[in-house]
Amino acid sequence: MTTTGRTAGTARTDPATRRLRVVLADDSVLLREGLIRLIEEAGCTVVAAVGDGDALVAAVLVHRPDVAVVDVRMPPTYSDEGLRAAIEARRQVPGTAVLVLSQYVEESYAGDLLADGSGGVGYLLKDRVSALDDLSDALQRVASGGTVLDPEVVAQLFARRRRDPLAHLTPRERDVLGLMAEGRTNAAVARTLVVTEGAVEKHISSIFLKLDLPPSDDDHRRVMAVLTWLGG
Repeated sequence: MTTTGRTAGTARTDPATRRLRVVLADDSVLLREGLIRLIEEAGCTVVAAVGDGDALVAAVLVHRPDVAVVDVRMPPTYSDEGLRAAIEARRQVPGTAVLVLSQYVEESYAGDLLADGSGGVGYLLKDRVSALDDLSDALQRVASGGTVLDPEVVAQLFARRRRDPLAHLTPRERDVLGLMAEGRTNAAVARTLVVTEGAVEKHISSIFLKLDLPPSDDDHRRVMAVLTWLGG
């Protein structure tokens, strides 16, 4: 197990500084060190940095971080070990927020990450994390239980869809759902589309109705709507 040598307690946040506590997993030492600097410049504290999936699960169990930042492809096969480890970490420590980083848009990984419907997950392309504002925003949103998808992931998933189970949605409803998939709040959707929050709420209600999502907690229905969209 490779770590940065840092030590920390098991509290999920530091009450004095309110810095998010992060466990990082990436097999490349150079990338890992670069990500440590970026994450800390984004206002967080990296409490452990490891190089494989087993070490990630162990670090989450020890440190109980606010967010686990995980590369998808890690040893031994460099396929989906990071994702599987993140899912296992969430199983063993429910509520652990996960931000997955990938070099590529991989549709099945995004769907698997969201499959438990509990929120607190994100999927960003590695190119995106060099922008500190984007990285800080994503970490804060997943730590707060939100769902964050890279805009490029959203765009490519739309482009790849062969069958569209969302055919009954209007173009504007599709725009709203795409922004929901990025993890945007109603207010942020309204600003992006230059409409009122009331209009956004009406669109979201219509989306829930057309996707046959029964009344329940709105956050849960938002995640289910995104899952339906991803599975199309």
